[in-house]
Amino acid sequence: MKVLILDKVNEIAEKIIRDGGFDAVVMTSQQEDELCRIINDYNAVILRNTTRITKKVIDTSTNLKIIARAGVGVDNIDVEDATRKGIWVVNSPDGNTEATAEHTVAMMLSLARNIPQGYDSIREGRFERSQFIGVELSGKTLGIAGFGKIGSRVAGIAKVLGMKILVFDPFATAERVQKAGCEKVENIDELLPRSDFITVHVPKNKDTIDLINQENIYKIKKGARLINCARGGIINEKALVKALNNGHIAGAALDVFESEPDIKNSVLYNSCKNLIMVPHLGASTIEAQIKVADDVSRQVVDVLSGNPPKTPVNKI
Repeated sequence: MKVLILDKVNEIAEKIIRDGGFDAVVMTSQQEDELCRIINDYNAVILRNTTRITKKVIDTSTNLKIIARAGVGVDNIDVEDATRKGIWVVNSPDGNTEATAEHTVAMMLSLARNIPQGYDSIREGRFERSQFIGVELSGKTLGIAGFGKIGSRVAGIAKVLGMKILVFDPFATAERVQKAGCEKVENIDELLPRSDFITVHVPKNKDTIDLINQENIYKIKKGARLINCARGGIINEKALVKALNNGHIAGAALDVFESEPDIKNSVLYNSCKNLIMVPHLGASTIEAQIKVADDVSRQVVDVLSGNPPKTPVNKI
């Protein structure tokens, strides 16, 4: 059996597949037409978030048994169609947790202290101390939408920094939130006006797209700051740009975008001085990439050996 490894998944995946007794073929990211041309040669695919496994690719395949996402989000995989064809879809829900949580806090600190803007000023030969007065995190309220593994880890770090934590997550019990030393609110509109910083850690689906949107963005406390290290589109980009430019939102830090990697055609590109953007670096640590590659490649070996996967995102 053959496994296709895409998107620069860490090299440990290839070793685990070969040690498991299967053939591994490593390629760069592939477009839909090329995938359709080659997919019947493979029984499994391991990928990150660049290549898309679309309905057309899945419908073309006749031998696929498992699609493994080396990471958390599976919005680049047509899970519904894979399920219909009896193909397992698995992810690595734990491997990115620490990296993404730390990255979120780094973005929040950069936002609070104007670190990228100050760096740009120094690079251009200016010493503009008075232009970059920031705020402290201690004593501020952090609103967290989504209290899964990453959201709860962010809360733990933020509490050490002296922040108060509000949580909106319909799937988290009030008891679990309270046990973590946080306060649960019942809806996003209750969280927005009470938060000095807001970070989102929800999956991207029909219920979370535009979670913060043209209507409710002005319910946010004036001068608050937003962070998105989850998925592009959870915060409406047009609404955000408008609120940043008119001063209602003091700043935003984004790791993810609606159109990746085509950032030059984004409404965000060169739109605001109080906007920090980095190219989807949340899981980009050496440790996280090893963890997720190890995790999903072992699940591929399990499935191809006739055993069930450890962390499936579908039922077949």
